[in-house]
Formats: sequence, structure tokens, C-alpha cells
Amino acid sequence: MPLFTIRRLGPGDEAALAGLSADETDFTGEDPTPPLPPDAARAYLSDPLLWHWHAEDDHGQPVGFLMAYVHRRRHGEALDVMFEEIGVRESWRRFGVGRALVAALHEQMRAGGIRGVWVAADNEDAQAFYLACGYEVDELQGVILSRCV
Repeated sequence: MPLFTIRRLGPGDEAALAGLSADETDFTGEDPTPPLPPDAARAYLSDPLLWHWHAEDDHGQPVGFLMAYVHRRRHGEALDVMFEEIGVRESWRRFGVGRALVAALHEQMRAGGIRGVWVAADNEDAQAFYLACGYEVDELQGVILSRCV
């Protein structure tokens, strides 16, 4: 099994964040997108309510990532987490990278006293992965709509 470590990105990791944009297709299968401008990348990495982890090989190169937002709520539990995105390099899949990233998310939640997390699965492979990580289908969620203004 290849060796990797998990670390949470923060200010100063702007280059690591930009590297994900260039390799987007290898991580997620999606077309590459331009990286954030330096000020926006710094703001992203400085936001305490945004959690971004990298799984890195023994040379410090990213082999996976996970990004989640902490949400403040108006009722019930004060906080929950929206698990926004995960990606693992195609050549590193099936080596436990995705599960290790999810475990890092869950550990951060426990450390912060946050119990609830939700994720949108847009395909059967993603849904199977999340189910294998202990997630359950929430039949109460509606359709997600979006709009650009």
C-alpha cells in the first residue's frame, strides 16, 4: 500500500491549492478550472469555517483532497458541516485515501463538538463511497436548485 499523510491546509498553502486546479481532471474527472487569485486563495485558506485537507505522498505531492464548510444554524445544534467536495488521484484510488480524508473530517468534527454532517452525492459511485463510510440516504432532502446573478 502506498504511503500518504493527511494535513489540513492553511495560510501559506496557496500554491498547493492552485496545484489542484491544474490537475482537476485527475482528481475529480471534471475539466480544469482557473486557480483562485492570490488574495482569494489566502482568504479561502484563512477562513476558520472552511476546512480543506490534502492527502500527500512521501514527496509532499497531493494525492487527494477534501473540502467542507462549517455552518452556523438558527435552531437545534449550533453547528453542522456541509461536506462539499472530495477528490483522489485516479492512480491512488482504492488505497484508503478517500476514507482517510473522511476520517480526518470526522475527527475535526468531534474535536469541535459538531455532530451533524451532510453531503450531496451526484452519482452512484459517490453514493456507494459515502454509504461505505457510514452515511445514510436522507429522504427528507429536496432538489438542489441554483442561480447565478
